[in-house]
Amino acid sequence: MGRVKSDPDPLQDYCVSPSPSSHQQIFLNGVLCKDPTQATVSDFTTSALSRPGNTQTKPFMTNVTVTTTANLPGLNTMGLTMARLDFGGSGVVPPHVHPRASEVTVCLDGVLLVGFVDTSGRVFTQELHPGETFVFPKGLIHFLYNIDTVSSALAVSGLNSQNPGTQIVSLSSFNSKPPFLEEVLKSAYDINGQDVARIRKSLQG
Repeated sequence: MGRVKSDPDPLQDYCVSPSPSSHQQIFLNGVLCKDPTQATVSDFTTSALSRPGNTQTKPFMTNVTVTTTANLPGLNTMGLTMARLDFGGSGVVPPHVHPRASEVTVCLDGVLLVGFVDTSGRVFTQELHPGETFVFPKGLIHFLYNIDTVSSALAVSGLNSQNPGTQIVSLSSFNSKPPFLEEVLKSAYDINGQDVARIRKSLQG
């Protein structure tokens, strides 16, 4: 009996089928490839991760710089993304998920507290010192936090998707557009309307 393979993972949140009668631009699950004979060495290199990011942006005091097909065209179809994570004092990459990728992070400078929670509610956390590595499984809520209140920290992550997607739990809940119905947030988080308004304002930075 022959093997049955599943469909390839999507590279975007959704790909809605157009009406048979519609005449519109074609959207692909990914990015078009250019003529291979026109490829150059510059397509396979980037300096995007060489520059420190601004870590003074509230409320999280972090900056994440990623490689994309825009700054690294040769990345297309490779199923890979690299990210530079700059942390200010007490900077945090808040609880979030990558729906299309697992992630491996290497601490390069400073000390980070990292962790994830699995679907049973079990939490795995670890302090990362320079040179140490941690893996975040695909689709699970995870975070990274600079435990030093003054000094900066730096890490690099690799993800096994060209477009891993990122959903920060707090922003997705309180800053969605259009916004979640207030009653849903009040019931989900056991808070009142004033709390909802305060959290929304705080997350706007």
